[in-house]
Amino acid sequence: MSRRRGVMSDHLKEEIAKELGFYDTIKKEGWGGITTRDAGNIVKRAIQMAEEQMIRERS
Repeated sequence: MSRRRGVMSDHLKEEIAKELGFYDTIKKEGWGGITTRDAGNIVKRAIQMAEEQMIRERS
């Protein structure tokens, strides 16, 4: 079974990780070093950002 290719760029994920405060963990241990909760928070924040962008574009 192959892995799905990521939709978010690494740059976006890194920026969100910086915002959420665990970028240092990623730098030291790689993406495998973060918790499942942290990964979920990245996704949650990316969705929130996309929704905010859609609202701005409608206005």
